[in-house]
Amino acid sequence: MDKPSENPLLATYLARRDDLVRYFRARLRSEEAAEDLVQDIYVKITGLSPDGIDNPSGFLFRLGANLMLDQIKQRKRARRRDAEWRGANSSSAGWEDISEASPADAVADARQRLARIIEVVKELPPPVQEAFRLHKLEGLSHSETAAAMNVSKSSIEKYIMTCLKRILAKVGR
Repeated sequence: MDKPSENPLLATYLARRDDLVRYFRARLRSEEAAEDLVQDIYVKITGLSPDGIDNPSGFLFRLGANLMLDQIKQRKRARRRDAEWRGANSSSAGWEDISEASPADAVADARQRLARIIEVVKELPPPVQEAFRLHKLEGLSHSETAAAMNVSKSSIEKYIMTCLKRILAKVGR
């Protein structure tokens, strides 16, 4: 590692550190953010060669300004990403966000209930299973289901009622 006396960039950093903190504190309106930024400047310059840098002081302020702008852009992207996520996954009630995701226990209960319903439907005769699948899962009307299965509409109504009664008896509401 270079000694400050051997590296004009590092020597300028050490001499102007307080000025850098003061400058960025005024722009960021935060002592902590300014200190962090000035520390980031130090980290960046420790790996740089001072060759070709005619104005070390100006370079440090420009480097700090670029780092500050990068941080601001990064925070804006994070806020926008978070807002998009909240918009897709929650609603607002007054000032509070309310998650629209179902609680994990409710999801687990629903999966278990669905598994029991599937078991009940599998125990029924094939025409009743087919009518249930077409009407309840595919979204066909009774008439469309009857046409697809080549049976009467009243048969479909009986199949669906048979299936629903069995589900209600075995699984409940």
